[in-house]
Amino acid sequence: MKFKLLIVMTQDELTDKAIEAARSEGATGCTVITGARGEGLTPQKTFLGLNLAGQRDVVLFLVEEHISRDILEAIAAACGFEETPGAGVTFQIDIEDAIGMKGQMQSIMQDISKEDL
Repeated sequence: MKFKLLIVMTQDELTDKAIEAARSEGATGCTVITGARGEGLTPQKTFLGLNLAGQRDVVLFLVEEHISRDILEAIAAACGFEETPGAGVTFQIDIEDAIGMKGQMQSIMQDISKEDL
């Protein structure tokens, strides 16, 4: 079985929407890294040396490759990544191997079996 790592970088207020969208498309779990900083096309303004930009979250999903694109698109739609500049970005990376997915594998195999019916 092959996996993809989906990486979502978004405003902290959109993190829950991203997670809900991913779960609705078959993601079985995630890791959230809070308090990240980022800068887009134009740097954020500062006030007396303090950055006015809000915190970002980085959300990591390790998902089966057959559902990865559906999850990616669901996250982008739910969070408005294409419509709202600065809302966030999501992308995927190929994973060569993964260990420690035994619990998730049972759920993934059941979902795949349901699709074959």
